Amino acid sequence: MKPLLFALLFISFSIHAQPLKWVEVANGIWKGSVGKPEVYDLLKAADVKPNTAGIQKLPASTFPLPKTDVIVRFQDGKTYLRFPLEREEQLYGFGLNFQTIHQRGRILRLHVDHYGNSDNGRTHSPTPFYVSTKGYGVFINSARYLDVYAGSNVRKDSKNPPELQDRNSDKNWSAKPYSDAVEILVPAHGVEFYVFAGPNPMDVIRRFNLFNGGGCLPPRWGLGFTQRVNRLYNADDVKQEATEFEEKGYPLDFIGLEPGWQSASYPCTFEWDKGRFPDPAGFVKEMSDRHIRLNLWTNPYVSPKASIYPKIETYTASHTVWVGAIPDLTLPQARKVFFDKFEQDHINIGVSGYKIDEVDGYDSYLFPDVTTFPSGRSAEQIRQTYGLLVQKYSTEVFHKKNRRTYGLVRGSNAGGVSFPYVIYNDNYSHQDFITALINSGFAGVLWTPEVRASKTSEEWLRRMQTVCFSPMAMINAWSSSTKPWSFPDVANEVKEIAQLRMQMIPYWYTEFAKYHFEGTPPFRAVNLEEGFVSGSAKEKNTKSLEENPYEEALNKEIKDQYMAGEYLLVAPVFTGQTSRKVILPRGNWYDFYTGDYAGNGEIITINAALNKIPVFVKDGGIIPMMQPMLHAPELNQKVDLEIRHYGKKNSTSKLYDDDGETFDYEKGAYSWRELKAEKQADGQWKGSISAPQTGKPNTIANVSWKFMTK
Repeated sequence: MKPLLFALLFISFSIHAQPLKWVEVANGIWKGSVGKPEVYDLLKAADVKPNTAGIQKLPASTFPLPKTDVIVRFQDGKTYLRFPLEREEQLYGFGLNFQTIHQRGRILRLHVDHYGNSDNGRTHSPTPFYVSTKGYGVFINSARYLDVYAGSNVRKDSKNPPELQDRNSDKNWSAKPYSDAVEILVPAHGVEFYVFAGPNPMDVIRRFNLFNGGGCLPPRWGLGFTQRVNRLYNADDVKQEATEFEEKGYPLDFIGLEPGWQSASYPCTFEWDKGRFPDPAGFVKEMSDRHIRLNLWTNPYVSPKASIYPKIETYTASHTVWVGAIPDLTLPQARKVFFDKFEQDHINIGVSGYKIDEVDGYDSYLFPDVTTFPSGRSAEQIRQTYGLLVQKYSTEVFHKKNRRTYGLVRGSNAGGVSFPYVIYNDNYSHQDFITALINSGFAGVLWTPEVRASKTSEEWLRRMQTVCFSPMAMINAWSSSTKPWSFPDVANEVKEIAQLRMQMIPYWYTEFAKYHFEGTPPFRAVNLEEGFVSGSAKEKNTKSLEENPYEEALNKEIKDQYMAGEYLLVAPVFTGQTSRKVILPRGNWYDFYTGDYAGNGEIITINAALNKIPVFVKDGGIIPMMQPMLHAPELNQKVDLEIRHYGKKNSTSKLYDDDGETFDYEKGAYSWRELKAEKQADGQWKGSISAPQTGKPNTIANVSWKFMTK
């Protein structure tokens, strides 16, 4: 055969659609595979087992897409994937975005990186998973940089082409015509991918989370309050700050030590600075005796001054970061040296967790793509999974000790759902923080809108209010040295919101248990609510009914309100606002603080009182609360509960319980207790809680009920 003819035949073969086989790997989850998928991918990096029991409880479903419309082919040495879109379909996901919720029409390069003030796919967790309003999801299991065209381009062979328009004469002409497909380029000659059925978007997300092991279940103390202290504090400084918290009556559960705890950082030694911390074990024990845990900042780049450097140097990359060696954590030899150091010097003396920095970007300081690793993995693959690796293997050390951890990390990806880490970054836009919190529910990660510093007391309080309705209530004072009481004129209000955070630990803990066992993200978009449907609402006190908030929501993004757990809708207020609009889904909603009726399927305008973050409760909402303690309940500690009921609906809910600190729940040492609120024949309300199960943990002492709606 002549070379030219052979080349033409090869090109013709390579650009034609490839045969695709689908295998249902779990209830409502199908895997497609084409070509030769790479040995190393996101799921292999995370190496977690699907929660098949949880997946099985979800509704059975058929394949949610026309199989013939899913197109796969090879071109230019890459794998091309095409998934169909309908006209009224909206897309969510594609990672932890900070400015956009709706992703249809966007072009992205999914690439682990520091967020650079643009939703272009370069972010801390560029999870290659998207969810459709039509009730299905797609996940691409590749540890490569992926190019995504999310309904942004039009093929001439489109089954549903846009209408031809003339810009000269058509006032509705658009530079972005309707597109009927999501197109993705994977830089590999083969890939596996998954389709998740609903039937609704929330069930899609549940399946995705459960397929990735189910969400993390933090220890109770992780849901308390944390203060990250100045980077050069010594042991006495830390003790003094803890004393001030106690004397002033502010809750505190764990303190974060920033770089100065190490003898050297950037790059790191992972060894205690003996000048600032002469007796690490004694210091950690003293703080533990005061009911305060310690969390250590680090990044993974090994200083030549570190004692482990000679042992690990062979298993590090060709390039350095801040002249520090980069451990190839895909190698068991590197992991052993690296995490043995963590275990021996930190975890064995009682350190509770880590803040793992700089596993994301920027390109200007992180290892470049020309870097080689001794495992043979490409720098691109390591970049996409390094955050997963540090989370996985640090968590395993705690798991071996049967002690839960809860920490911070700068980078993650698909597969990291079950790891007990919360993402943070150096961006400091309050509004972007809320958008990211919403998007975290689509990305299989947790995100904290941390507080660092503020220009005014109003800003300080508004940020504190938001952080107390997030996965981690944290002040990050590594540079500013701020304290909760740094603005005296709002110090009491800050204390009140911090105490409310503590009161709500039973609620937060139950919602995280649902994340673990059922896959429901504890913080998520209001669009996922059952009552948020097209054509079901009007604007309050509006003469014209032309404006329908739910119709508009299909085209406009809701970036400033979110769901917190099963029952709560949170509508943060930003600095300078004296009022704001809130979109209430269909169904009756009530004010969290008073129990008063707020609205039903409508847009309401509320006054932005400085001392409260607006929160609304779904009709029938049951919120278990405890007394505002200075520290979260300890191992198996019993507490009194006040259970609040809102609205006019009889309702049943459930309360999760275990010992609060160990992994014994994985062996069945946990319970779900039924909470029931019923209106009696005489019009009075009665609440009940099911009896504790024999042989199961029981951390509940006395229970009282409070019916908020009169």
